[in-house]
Amino acid sequence: QVQLVESGGGLVQPGGSLRLSCAASGFTLDNYTIVWFRQAPRKGRERISCINKSGVSTIYADSVKGRFAVSRDNAKNTVYLQMINLKSEDTAVYHCAADEWLYCEDRAALYEYEYSGQGTQVTVSS
Repeated sequence: QVQLVESGGGLVQPGGSLRLSCAASGFTLDNYTIVWFRQAPRKGRERISCINKSGVSTIYADSVKGRFAVSRDNAKNTVYLQMINLKSEDTAVYHCAADEWLYCEDRAALYEYEYSGQGTQVTVSS
């Protein structure tokens, strides 16, 4: 079965850290551009990070720059989103998505990606 599964979300206090994982099954991630989106209540979907196929190039939204870091481990068929210094405004459902032909610079919407996961909830609250 071809799918992407996010994990690692949870409840964390402001200033805390989490590492999200995006694991693929049924296909290998090393040929895919991977993007992270988030959807907060009553807010639009936000594209927050992207990593290209080689892992050399990454892009971040201004809202997370300097606090979030995306990486990939092709041997584990997994992409990670390390989040530090979390703020209440980071509370959202986080989705990863993959596409073989899109590039990070394309700034595509979530629906344009070939595969996407169900999301993992991140709640930042004291």
